[in-house]
Amino acid sequence: MEQQTEKKKIVFSAIQPSGTITLGNYLGAIKNWVSMQDEFNCIYALADLHTITVRQEPAKFRKNVTDAYASILACGIDPEKSLFFIQSHVTTHAQLAWLLNCYTQFGELSRMTQFKDKSAKHADNVNAGLFTYPALMAADILLYQADMVPVGADQKQHLELTRNVAERFNGLYGNVFKVPEPFIPKNGARVMSLQDPTRKMSKSDENVNSFVTLMDSPEVIMKKFKRAVTDSEAVVRYAEGKDGINNLMGIYSAVTGLSFEQIEKDFEGRGYGDFKTAVGEAVVEELRPVRERYEKYIADKSYMQECYKKSAEIAQKFSQRTLDKAMKKIGFVF
Repeated sequence: MEQQTEKKKIVFSAIQPSGTITLGNYLGAIKNWVSMQDEFNCIYALADLHTITVRQEPAKFRKNVTDAYASILACGIDPEKSLFFIQSHVTTHAQLAWLLNCYTQFGELSRMTQFKDKSAKHADNVNAGLFTYPALMAADILLYQADMVPVGADQKQHLELTRNVAERFNGLYGNVFKVPEPFIPKNGARVMSLQDPTRKMSKSDENVNSFVTLMDSPEVIMKKFKRAVTDSEAVVRYAEGKDGINNLMGIYSAVTGLSFEQIEKDFEGRGYGDFKTAVGEAVVEELRPVRERYEKYIADKSYMQECYKKSAEIAQKFSQRTLDKAMKKIGFVF
């Protein structure tokens, strides 16, 4: 790990283990995580500390974490190439989060759109963790002196805050944290709901036909794509006002590697029925090996445990150096 850090840029990314992983998570983030492993020094985490800003049922929470770990391994994350750990197993995350809370302004946190959205959604539990969540996210990133953070549109604001906090801290104490750059993956698909293509695909959607999960059976996947919302034009082309077809073309392109021009050419003169079937079949084939590997990993708890414990040990040592440096600069006694 330490030998590589000098040669390769460090990338940090995390995902919450809050239930099922969707096709949107896979095409928007995890597939890119996999492809980045050879080019960068990748550090990935299951952000379970972030998850408890919303009330969790303990047994389900534990299951979600192990399921998510197995699923992400199944997608192709290689613990020999990348660090992939469970956030709560590395104590520096919570420790640095507290320090950064004291260097993050109340006004900055109150402007976060995710806080506003989640407060509205969970009005009965607007807790302090939900409010200070971005300081923990900043700690996650800054602990590893990350050069880059892959971000979707919904996380840009949090990364901007991370950069501001790092610059503020460095301005006071010298060069402690690397200020990370956003990394916009070349082929990060933004996958929308199959039933309401103006909204992002989400596992919390009440309509199960609006999202596809990694563990859906081929029959279920085909059924969901055949029911996907389109328009009345019946022409496969990418254009404004064709949100449903644009979404299906984006999914098909992300899975097959074909350009929109090529897709339009291939489906010229063919109806939406043909196209929906083709998208469904391509997704089924993409996810088939993932499901097979998942079954293997979920049945081998000791292997998974070995992976996340080993990664957490390395992450703890690596991040401890950053935490110690920050604490010394502030003036804590060692």
